[in-house]
Amino acid sequence: MKSAYDILKERGFVEQVTDEALIKELFGAGEVTCYIGFDPTATSLHIGSLVPIMSLAHMQRNGNKPIALVGGGTGLIGDPSGKTEMRQILTRDKIDYNAECLGKQLSQYLDFSEGKALLLNNADWLTKINYIEFLRDIGRHFSVNRMLAAESYKIRMEKGLNFIEFNYMLLQAYDFLYLFQHQGCALQMGGNDQWGNMLAGTELIRKVAGKDAHAVTFPLITTSLGHKMGKTEKGTIWLDKTLTSPYEYYQYWVNSDDADLERFLKLFTFLPLDEISIVKNLTDARLNMAKAVLAFEATKVTHGAADAEAAWRASMEAFHSRPVDADMFPSSTIPRTAPAIDTSAIPRFQIYMAEDTLVSGVCAKSGLTQSLSEARRLIEQGGIYINDRQVKSTDEKLTMADFADNKELRIRKGKKKYLIVQIKD
Repeated sequence: MKSAYDILKERGFVEQVTDEALIKELFGAGEVTCYIGFDPTATSLHIGSLVPIMSLAHMQRNGNKPIALVGGGTGLIGDPSGKTEMRQILTRDKIDYNAECLGKQLSQYLDFSEGKALLLNNADWLTKINYIEFLRDIGRHFSVNRMLAAESYKIRMEKGLNFIEFNYMLLQAYDFLYLFQHQGCALQMGGNDQWGNMLAGTELIRKVAGKDAHAVTFPLITTSLGHKMGKTEKGTIWLDKTLTSPYEYYQYWVNSDDADLERFLKLFTFLPLDEISIVKNLTDARLNMAKAVLAFEATKVTHGAADAEAAWRASMEAFHSRPVDADMFPSSTIPRTAPAIDTSAIPRFQIYMAEDTLVSGVCAKSGLTQSLSEARRLIEQGGIYINDRQVKSTDEKLTMADFADNKELRIRKGKKKYLIVQIKD
């Protein structure tokens, strides 16, 4: 039987580990208690936090005990990791409010009932530390030379690293020691930029408690184009529906690049790997169906089944997408039949497939764009879509694979202007 660690590794979560043999031994010994920290710098987490959240969910689903640690204490300082500038210092009231909001949000992904998972706030112990005792009991175990060699500090040395930030590594290491001593937590997980802080924690536990503790980091997730996850022209994609609606959230995923699809299905859904493996062989319409499944499942994880179905339905109505074939991703609960769509108000344009079917030409001839040059410009800017697929080249032509069984497709210009293209018999 596979352990949660095996599952995380297979699905692409694992980047670095302290000692894989020891970690496998830890998982083989029974229930593992692990933790990940979340900074309360805002009232909501965003898509960039989904990898750690999903990893905790996999841990819980496979019989382990996750701890979601909200950094109400460390947030008063600010983590310098991955930052070229000092983080804005927030007030205690603001951090406390943000921490409360994040706790509610994390309950969408984890079951905190009956101790199945723990939601903790490090303000509960960090704000009560006696500074002199902390320096004597904890600070003496840290080498300044080794701390300065950590990547999170080296990045900041050119512009200046202040003393309050320099303390962050000690506090995060102490968090791990505290959870090890009070909750039996022997595993910390987090982003790859946290590697130095996590190693400091494992070493502190070894020096103070004389026992092994372990660390696993996740890769920095970027799109195939090298863009940071969750960043769009409209701004950050938040997990809070009042900041990013379920429909906008769905659209972010359904517009994923083809090259990202299999990887995103592994990371951001709970669909079985054997079902996800079919993606590499999909093309055209069936590839778009797989994107709809990704969008539906990712939205369901964050916002629930009802909001996911509503977002799917709205997308179907707006973009005239095909429903997902019954044989694709049988574990997904995405609806398999299309909702009734009123297309009476949408202009229609008929073509012969034997004619020149450049997308740019069809847009211009049909009047969807005012000219051929406008069509080409919009395609270059990413503003023309066939069904729910972005047209990426001015040389792209319409093919039979783009058309549904009733021999029609929908071209969208921008966000709201549509054209139905039909094949002449």
